[in-house]
Amino acid sequence: MSNKRDYYEVLGLGRDASEDDIKKAYRGLAKKFHPDMNPDDKQAEQRFKEINEAYEVLSDASKRNQYDTFGHAASNGQGGFGGYGDFGGGFGDFGSFGDIFETFFGGGFSGGRANTRPSKGSDIRADLELEFEEAVFGITKDIRVRKHEKCSVCEGSGAKPGTSSRKCDKCGGAGQVRYRQNTALGRFETVRTCDKCHGQGTVIEDPCKECGGTGRTLKSRTLTIKVPAGVDNGSAISLRGEGEPGERGGPSGDLYVYIRVKPHKIFKRENENVYCDIPITFVQAALGDEIAVPTLDGKVRQTIPEGTQSGTVFRLRGQGIPRLNGRGRGDQYVKVIVDVPRKLNQQQKELLRKFDEIGGGGAGQGNKSIIDKVKDAFGV
Repeated sequence: MSNKRDYYEVLGLGRDASEDDIKKAYRGLAKKFHPDMNPDDKQAEQRFKEINEAYEVLSDASKRNQYDTFGHAASNGQGGFGGYGDFGGGFGDFGSFGDIFETFFGGGFSGGRANTRPSKGSDIRADLELEFEEAVFGITKDIRVRKHEKCSVCEGSGAKPGTSSRKCDKCGGAGQVRYRQNTALGRFETVRTCDKCHGQGTVIEDPCKECGGTGRTLKSRTLTIKVPAGVDNGSAISLRGEGEPGERGGPSGDLYVYIRVKPHKIFKRENENVYCDIPITFVQAALGDEIAVPTLDGKVRQTIPEGTQSGTVFRLRGQGIPRLNGRGRGDQYVKVIVDVPRKLNQQQKELLRKFDEIGGGGAGQGNKSIIDKVKDAFGV
């Protein structure tokens, strides 16, 4: 029988562990027990080999399936599934030596200079609240924003006026430093960002007092923005180049102004159309009338036909919201609501009863109301 420990036990995992679980466990243990981290520690070296062998099997779907079925008996006779020997099993899913050293030493193998190319500044956001009518017809507004701007004292150099930055003596202006390391796998060279100039390649010995050497200061500015007619809640207006300044001579970012529209007392909006409810009396609905209807442009006259029912909707063409593309306007929809009086005096009640008697209570009419049909059906 094999004296080897269970591979899942080696990695501290259950048998239902996912691929990500296996990879995560391996990376942590391999770093902890790597011989370079534990010089002259034979137990750590042996533990590292054991961890590596377990990972070689469990990270391979085919080998893992064989191991789950046959255990260590599935070994090919070379010290496990391919063995580990002199680290012969490899480093599995670390992928490359660059990945290994990025995990163990924080470096990489890609040479070259640090990124000193111009980069665009960050975009910023501002919020603007509008009255309903302002959003409908458009308006010009002033807004205040806080953003970084090029320091006016050092002109963005970061150095005190009369001085200048110098080439970093640690990286020679490259922005990166090369390190040579002797490891169990041999001698390797890694490249890291210079910790003295932080990848800039230059060092400011006498920084500007105004900006602290950053070359930028935070300021408030008032900007004038033209709001087009027809904007709605959530609309965003962009102002190019009014965002954060770019780095290394790059362009500034943009400013995005997000619109919030206050609700109206009468009108409700849906896309380019507006809706409103208008109360009318029972007499106006029964006899017909001409009423004044409020619109976004002022009052207009609307004819109420005789016998209009409560809830009837009238359409006023072109009385809605201007379209953002400039092609006309939406419509306004007016729903009339018959206002039934809550209190009647005795004379009004008598007149209504007489009205009902003259009409026969609705019975015998050619066009019966819904209430009349219900009464007929139930014999009320």
